[in-house]
Amino acid sequence: MVAGSNPVAPTIAFFREAFCQNRSSALVPISNVTKCLTRCWFRLRPQAGNRLLWLLALAAAAFALLRPLAPGDWLRLIDWPTLQALAGLLVLTKGIERSGALQHAAGQLLIHLHTQRSLALALMVLSALLAAFLTNDVSLFLLVPLTVSLASLAQLPLERLVAIEALAVNTGSALTPIGNPQNLFLWQSSNLGFGGFVAMMAAPVALMASLLALTTLLLFPPRPVKLRERAAPARRDPRLLTVSVLLFAGFVAALEFKLALPALLLVLLVFVLFDCRLLTQVDWTLLAIIALMFVDLRQLASAPGVDQWLGRLPIRHGLGTFLAGVACSQLISNVPTAILLRAHVGDLPALAAGVSVGGFGLAISSLANLIALRLAGSRRAPGLLHLIALPFLLLATLAVGLLFV
Repeated sequence: MVAGSNPVAPTIAFFREAFCQNRSSALVPISNVTKCLTRCWFRLRPQAGNRLLWLLALAAAAFALLRPLAPGDWLRLIDWPTLQALAGLLVLTKGIERSGALQHAAGQLLIHLHTQRSLALALMVLSALLAAFLTNDVSLFLLVPLTVSLASLAQLPLERLVAIEALAVNTGSALTPIGNPQNLFLWQSSNLGFGGFVAMMAAPVALMASLLALTTLLLFPPRPVKLRERAAPARRDPRLLTVSVLLFAGFVAALEFKLALPALLLVLLVFVLFDCRLLTQVDWTLLAIIALMFVDLRQLASAPGVDQWLGRLPIRHGLGTFLAGVACSQLISNVPTAILLRAHVGDLPALAAGVSVGGFGLAISSLANLIALRLAGSRRAPGLLHLIALPFLLLATLAVGLLFV
């Protein structure tokens, strides 16, 4: 067999280079690993302009003064499986990004889609469909870096595209019980099958999708896409792409079997031994933001008097349940809202619709919003997201709320 005809050969060569860089040793020198860990440590430091991180840290300090907890109780506030899953996805999507595959895919998209409107509609539909079956977070980890690559090749409104993708994954993920964490929790606490849950959410999602399509048409004119004059050609690394994709598929499968930690350790080991520089380019600060968000929001939800106050509100059925889900999500995010309100309401369809619509609006209302903003890496993105998402929240609340009057 000719060596070049073996599809596994690039992968074998990839690992051979990773583990056999020195003729005298089969392992990467320890000094290289030490340098890598040092660089990663410095990447963990928050940037001066990272307002959300500092705000959450200050809130955590305030809670520590007002409601002192033992160190073990603090650690139990963090959803560690979610954090481990996000860490693995951050590393693997960075590997796919550095392989040049996203720039190549972006170039192919620009060949077939010639207007901003057609490109935005394609990304919107793809975001919603992927979110329904791969979860909203995984969809963003795939599509936002692709969108950033598109903006590097053509003159595109990156922040607007990312805002639409954030709305789209929140919309698409609402349809299925596996699309997002709050749906999974509500599904497991009910007696509905997979098809029954989809049927329950079909009408709210249809209304949200219609509003999303209309919003996309209004925000993106049929203006021709202009390529950048000096767009650098994509430098592709097939070996890095092969290993990143294989690890990505295995990692997502491991998440289904609740094996996030061992899968994460394997991913980190492979990249520490092969390419430490890749790990230093990962946005580790995002993990600190998510961890602090768990700490702050869960303490807020469990504050004394909250249960008694909720028990006195007219939120057990219908429109009251729906509006409670929407409003509470703006304060403590939609996943904690679903957990908090489930014990106080008896209307599962209204609650599921409420926390789904509640994912629009403020960035903190959904973890997907925060991920999209961090992956976009633009200072203008938060302001533009709120400029689009807050009116969308109002319209979606009015439209979907009519189903529960």
